[in-house]
Amino acid sequence: MVIKMEASKKLRVVDLRDLARLVASTISMGQPIYVLHFDYNNKHYYGVLGVYNNYYDKYGLPLFYYYESEKPLEGKYILVKMDEREEVVFSEGIKPGWIAVPIINLKEKPEFINL
Repeated sequence: MVIKMEASKKLRVVDLRDLARLVASTISMGQPIYVLHFDYNNKHYYGVLGVYNNYYDKYGLPLFYYYESEKPLEGKYILVKMDEREEVVFSEGIKPGWIAVPIINLKEKPEFINL
């Protein structure tokens, strides 16, 4: 039996801060999350996978929220601080008091991510 996996639905965010806000809010609700990075067609993609449950007959439809960049970002983590003013920085490590989201570098674009 061959199961055909439907390609993910892509959702491009306007700004990298939007992606950082999405992952920070997910972590603050107790859910583990990470940002995937890969290059494809001379562009760099940073994104997170989500699942849209109970969408008609598309149970578990994969969603890919992403940001597209001409250059790779510097750092292994996206750090977010949400006090009176939102701050987003990229770092090689984590800082106390900040939400740290690891960036996972992939060798190639996953097949199920349709760009």
